[in-house]
Amino acid sequence: MLAKMTSKNQITLPKAVISKLPPSEYYEVEAVNDCIMLTPVRVQNGDAVRRKLELLGITEQDVADVVEQARSTRA
Repeated sequence: MLAKMTSKNQITLPKAVISKLPPSEYYEVEAVNDCIMLTPVRVQNGDAVRRKLELLGITEQDVADVVEQARSTRA
């Protein structure tokens, strides 16, 4: 099947192909040799939050410390 790339680098994937895959809103995109490989991924909200915390340099211990501090000031 053919899929045309638009001037904005967008491609509409044929329904016949997508219907054979698990439902997914996001796809991992890789260039492998001279091919484009699309892999359906399921992004969970928790994953997005963990990724953002990592980018900000906030560790699990930082979160635990803040929660403990907040609980101790309420008591």
